[in-house]
Amino acid sequence: MVNRGNGRQRVFRDEGDYAAFLELIGGAIERTPMRVVGLCLMPNHLHMVLWPGADGELPRWMQWLMTSHVRRHHRRYRTSGHVWQGRYKSFPIQHRRPTASERSAGVVQTGDPVLDVLRYVERNPLRAKRVTAAEDWPWSSLAWWADPESAPAWWRADWVRRPDDWLDVVNRPQSKEELTALRLCVQRGRPYGGERWIKRFAAEHGLDSTLRPRGRPRK
Repeated sequence: MVNRGNGRQRVFRDEGDYAAFLELIGGAIERTPMRVVGLCLMPNHLHMVLWPGADGELPRWMQWLMTSHVRRHHRRYRTSGHVWQGRYKSFPIQHRRPTASERSAGVVQTGDPVLDVLRYVERNPLRAKRVTAAEDWPWSSLAWWADPESAPAWWRADWVRRPDDWLDVVNRPQSKEELTALRLCVQRGRPYGGERWIKRFAAEHGLDSTLRPRGRPRK
């Protein structure tokens, strides 16, 4: 899930704004349970990797969170109008669960598209050159994973198991192909995962249009 400030304007202006938004996430979880797998709050946008328990939970959860945040923002800054550019953008992600043998051997799962997306999200501050190491950005789940004592009370690191060398993984640059594929999913709501899973999921959930190239079909 991603959303940006209206006109790409700054939404989080100081530490108080960041902290208040994290507190609101806790309130949203109390009302509608939500597994927050990862997130990153940036000055003018945010990314979250969310794992709903049932259909319909994500929009209900997001509506309360974003509406509550906008009200707080207007109260604090005595403003009105749009804070965010519009409805958030989201796309489904395949989660490759480890096999029984991997679990029994304690082997960390690899090839999980969720980890690809998490890497993209948690690397955001480094990609934007706001820090020299991604874990130094305090408003990110990567910082909490590296230092659990700094995490909000509602944060759980075990929704998806990260590899032991996760800091090194996140701090390594992603390829142009990886970034292009992920940004296409953000823009079009295209499912992200293995090709077979993508085609099956899109067909089952009416998302075939997200797989087709934009523009007029070739004659």
